[in-house]
Amino acid sequence: MAFMCATGKHRKPGRVKRTTAQAAGVAALTTTGVIGTLAATPALAADNSVEDTGLTPVIAVSDKVAEQIDAQAEAQQEAAQQKAAEEAAAKAAAEEAKKEREAQARAAREAERKRLNAFVAPIAHSYVSTGYQASSSLWSSGSHTGIDFHAASGTSVHAVGSGTVVSTGWGGAYGNQIVIRMADGMYTQYGHLSSIGVTVGQKVLPGQQIALSGATGNVTGPHLHFEARTTPEYGSDVDPIAYLRRHGVNV
Repeated sequence: MAFMCATGKHRKPGRVKRTTAQAAGVAALTTTGVIGTLAATPALAADNSVEDTGLTPVIAVSDKVAEQIDAQAEAQQEAAQQKAAEEAAAKAAAEEAKKEREAQARAAREAERKRLNAFVAPIAHSYVSTGYQASSSLWSSGSHTGIDFHAASGTSVHAVGSGTVVSTGWGGAYGNQIVIRMADGMYTQYGHLSSIGVTVGQKVLPGQQIALSGATGNVTGPHLHFEARTTPEYGSDVDPIAYLRRHGVNV
């Protein structure tokens, strides 16, 4: 019995088969944007002309092109990292600037709070010429209900602290006077004034000029009579030196 041997050529794998793995990698890179126009790039080409197999042509990638792709991908990654670092630095700088502005705002508010709560002497660069509760027939009560600051007529008289003017005008023995309700709830009174520079209901600040000293009312000479009171009325006086010192005024 004769045996027939099959005949025919044994063909080596075609180009399509040889380049399949490389082409898959190129396709993946193309879809992710690493390479966009491989077909148009001279460096990308098949080993030889693609056989007419009826299959979709496949692009073979040489080692040089693969290196170019890797370099491009690395450059894109570095650019993305640099952009992220710049954005992070800008965000950190913005946060630091915000903290600085907030700190400055807090400092400004604190400085304003201290200014509004500060106290000053009613006459600058002066001294107490007559003390509190000094005895004399000059006063109807028999004792001094406030303190006198040495001052020539026309000397600036200042509000000792923040408050609201509750009374102005003639005050009998006090002459021209001003009474202010202080921010702490106490009242201060300024007497024997030659002129008055504020009106009832007006807000005043520490150190603000409110009048000029004089010698109106029951006096023997020009000076400023100053009282600290628990109410706006006569007879509710307390030690004005202790009151001023409690608020940091050196008298």
